[in-house]
Amino acid sequence: MNILEWAFGKRMTPAERLRKNQRLLDKAIRELDQQRVKLEKQEKTLISQIRQSAQKGQMGACKVQAKDLVRTRRYIEKFYGMRSQLQKVSLRLQTYRTNEQMMQAMKGATMALGSMNRTMNLPSLQRIAMEFERENDIMEQRQEIMDEVTDDALDVGLEEEGDEVVEQVLEEIGVDLRQALGETPLGLQSNAVAETKIAQAVGGGGGGGDPGDDDLQARLDSLRR
Repeated sequence: MNILEWAFGKRMTPAERLRKNQRLLDKAIRELDQQRVKLEKQEKTLISQIRQSAQKGQMGACKVQAKDLVRTRRYIEKFYGMRSQLQKVSLRLQTYRTNEQMMQAMKGATMALGSMNRTMNLPSLQRIAMEFERENDIMEQRQEIMDEVTDDALDVGLEEEGDEVVEQVLEEIGVDLRQALGETPLGLQSNAVAETKIAQAVGGGGGGGDPGDDDLQARLDSLRR
């Protein structure tokens, strides 16, 4: 606990303390990077000065500048090492923060599951499931009855309408259905006999007729197929 926490009685949570330390580390890394950039610029300046001193033959100044260059490069290496250490600590703090968040999430999920388990009434749930199954069976039975009633209602008059369609087709080709099927007892004779009677009723059953009869016979043969 620091002085501010002791004076004002405010205690920081572990998550808040981790965030604060993370911000401090990020700030320190930025400052190190700024100082390193300055040293790298100074290194380039020293190299240029060493070349100028060497060209002028000022060997004493050249040696002093060379020492400064070596010293600057060592500091640059130290800054790289310090930044690496701080970056490692920052990564550890990020890992701790992630673990803390995961623990909080697991804690909340555990509390929610515990609350659900305490409020869940298994006998009541079983009773509701049984009631649902019973009502569902009743609904399916009623639906089957309604489907049967609907099918019966749709089938009413179906045979009569079929007969009307057949009669219309035969009328289109010039055949009277009642005349053609007048001698068929209750519609139980075979199709071949019925077709023979239709052909006889049309006029003649065969050979030597006029072209209209031949055309009608061709249509009957097509219907037979």
